Amino acid sequence: MNVTEAITGRQSIRAFNKDKAVSRDSIEAILATASRAPSGSNIQPWHVWVAMDAKRDEIANACQARHVQGDAGEQEYNYYPVEWREPYIGRRRNTGWGLYGHLGIEKGDKKNMSLQHGKNFDFFDAPAALFFTIDRDMELGSWIDYGMFIQSVMIAARGLGLETCAQASFLKYHDTVMRLIGAPTDEQMFVCSMSLGYADENASVNRYRTPRLAADEFTVFL
Repeated sequence: MNVTEAITGRQSIRAFNKDKAVSRDSIEAILATASRAPSGSNIQPWHVWVAMDAKRDEIANACQARHVQGDAGEQEYNYYPVEWREPYIGRRRNTGWGLYGHLGIEKGDKKNMSLQHGKNFDFFDAPAALFFTIDRDMELGSWIDYGMFIQSVMIAARGLGLETCAQASFLKYHDTVMRLIGAPTDEQMFVCSMSLGYADENASVNRYRTPRLAADEFTVFL
């Protein structure tokens, strides 16, 4: 596929083919491509931890157990605004209710909402999970760089027929994740995770697509 197809066809996949493994060679190729992402002064502030097989399951089981117990956890940084306002809160609600509505989950159905959210912690059945960390002494510019790197990972994956779902859901269980991946918590902090695998082509949830603003709605030509 060309670059435009790779970007516009990307979506958050929420059901993977759990019987189709992802090779280490493929992951290494994806990360090698993504390593060309830009960063200020070429400092390349990313650290990537890859979990498959038993380690992937260990992390999934530990975080899923906390979710089932109703453990709210605690984030190290605010991914979302502390105080929501329009138009952002409206977009968030439309996305959430759009997904639940697509799945036949009605407002107020907390049980099925929790079950759907809990699928995050099993990586939506993806066979591979990536965890991204950053050194604690990095500043905001390096977080901007990190976003470009993560996008590059997702686009490079599509070039090999793989799909992804970047996940902030694991932020509240960052202590469990960091411990199980063996990251040095005094030096690094958890950024986010990513599910990686082959999309389940028959899953209804993967047919849900979020809308985007037209370019002229967020662009000013001077």
